[in-house]
Amino acid sequence: MFNFRFKNSTILWVSIIVAVITIYMSVSEMGLRTNKISFSEFMTRLENGNIREVSIQGNSIEAKDQNLNTFITSAPYFYPKVIDKLLEHSVKVEILPIENPIQSVLGMIASWFPVLLFIGVWIYFIKNIQGGGKAMSFGKSKARLVMDGGKVTFNDVAGIDEARDELEELVAFLKEPIKFQRLGGKIPRGCLLIGTPGTGKTLLAKAIAGEADVKFFSISGSDFVEMFVGVGASRVRDMFEQAKKNCPCIIFIDEIDAVGRHRGIGMGGGNDEREQTLNQLLVEMDGFDANDGIIIIAATNRPDVLDPALLRPGRFDRQIIVPLPDINGREQILHVHMKKVPLAKDVNINLIARGTPGFTGADLANLVNEASLLAARLNNKTVDMATFEAAKDKVMMGPERRSIIMSVEEQKLTAYHEGGHAIVALHMPHSDPIHKATIIPRGRALGMVIRLPEDDRYSITREKLHSDLAVAMGGRAAEELIFGKENVTTGASGDIKSATQIAKRMVTQWGLSDAVGPVLMGEEREDIYLGQGNVNASSHLSEKTCQLIDSEVKSLVEEGYNTAKRIIQENIDQLHSLAKALLENETLNQDQIMEIIGMQERKKPIRNNDISIDTKSIKKIKENSRKVKKRSVPTTNDNETV
Repeated sequence: MFNFRFKNSTILWVSIIVAVITIYMSVSEMGLRTNKISFSEFMTRLENGNIREVSIQGNSIEAKDQNLNTFITSAPYFYPKVIDKLLEHSVKVEILPIENPIQSVLGMIASWFPVLLFIGVWIYFIKNIQGGGKAMSFGKSKARLVMDGGKVTFNDVAGIDEARDELEELVAFLKEPIKFQRLGGKIPRGCLLIGTPGTGKTLLAKAIAGEADVKFFSISGSDFVEMFVGVGASRVRDMFEQAKKNCPCIIFIDEIDAVGRHRGIGMGGGNDEREQTLNQLLVEMDGFDANDGIIIIAATNRPDVLDPALLRPGRFDRQIIVPLPDINGREQILHVHMKKVPLAKDVNINLIARGTPGFTGADLANLVNEASLLAARLNNKTVDMATFEAAKDKVMMGPERRSIIMSVEEQKLTAYHEGGHAIVALHMPHSDPIHKATIIPRGRALGMVIRLPEDDRYSITREKLHSDLAVAMGGRAAEELIFGKENVTTGASGDIKSATQIAKRMVTQWGLSDAVGPVLMGEEREDIYLGQGNVNASSHLSEKTCQLIDSEVKSLVEEGYNTAKRIIQENIDQLHSLAKALLENETLNQDQIMEIIGMQERKKPIRNNDISIDTKSIKKIKENSRKVKKRSVPTTNDNETV
């Protein structure tokens, strides 16, 4: 059908062009015919002195009389005296060369080219206006229709079970909408996925479409906004029109914060293009019924900047946090990505999961890929545990910089610096266990000590923070004790920055300073999915308060430095042994470090308020919590939740 219409349209326009050219040439020829005279009449006018000038080309003569009227005639080749006659009567004569047929055709094309170009451009715009071509498609939606959405299911999503459970209801509605409509239920129109980059928000949206076997439209928030006013709003309208024609379906808007930011805070007030696009999106989300079978899923890692109108009930009813995976989630994600990787028998997936805290699903996929590439470079048939460890070091610390040539003194200083971190970490009961210490330059660092928590941690105690401050300052303390205060280097700049940030959050954000108290100092922009944010302490605070904050921050960092210095002084022999071993081996793991310094086991934190709970009690607590969830939550008269 499309080819038939296209051919008919092409033939029609070609016919129109040929007809216009034919008519034009016919009119021109008729005009020429009206001015054509016989040769005898030409000679008579010449004898009467009525010829002013002529142009001769072959046997064709174009002449002008005294009144500048133009007429043409043809002279026979056997009349050679025509030139003499013209000169005899003082007629201006111009002899033109005989035209080459090819040149004549080219000349005709050149003369007709502007006309043809104009006609072609006119036809092109007419077709685009009627058929919606690219020239007039500024307002068309850039949403891509993914037809093979069924290839991704919940089996491909791992490590985020809570978020997946929340979204299974959407799948049930798309599969059996009558089941919900019969009881008067309305499925949420929109669902907002909130999480750090790489946690699997896009994958979750595709899995919903795959499980429900519906069409999946994908678009980025930045695709709506253009420099032309009104284009974004037009694209929003077109996107919803397409969705209504293909329902049931899912519209996925990635990075919605690009178009959904608070209104009235940008340039141009409420009239700029982005805000008009947001207004149209809000109107369209109210313009379709909840039972139309259209579900909008949006993703963002900046929920704090979204306009409140987007988050109200009736638009994005549900806000689902897609968190970083815990140790069990990381193990499940590794299983998914290792399906196509030939693994050696010594690979311990649980150990890899324990050694990658804070990794997102994308980070774990990158880890598996790096291990596969490294094994391929080594011509190995399988990927073993050593390869995974090397890949993990590369991902966490950066690639090795073997090209850096360090002097003996600098290597020695680096060894004592990293040894200081390790000694303090081993003797601080609340510090995380050491995973590895190295003096091989990686990334921007000349060496580093990597600590990994034993379990996933969701809150941090004051003791743990003080331990981290001491460990961070252990490198500078070791440099000063071994080489003297005048010979300390700039190698501790990253440690000082880290310690200062910890101390500043303790004072301004976490209320862990006795002098300041449990007060939020400054304006905080909080990331919901991380539970932490940045505080601008100088926004509306008095000079005296800022001075108090600076004093407390300095006091906490100095306290950590003094603690690190004391620990290193008490264990100076262990520092010498560890630094010597690092110079010889460059990299040491936890067991090797413990053996070198002569420690049988790491010091454990002493807790006086430990409460022991047996297994039966734990099961009973869990059962009671499930029962409480099923009940409605009563409230008191002063609106406090019981």
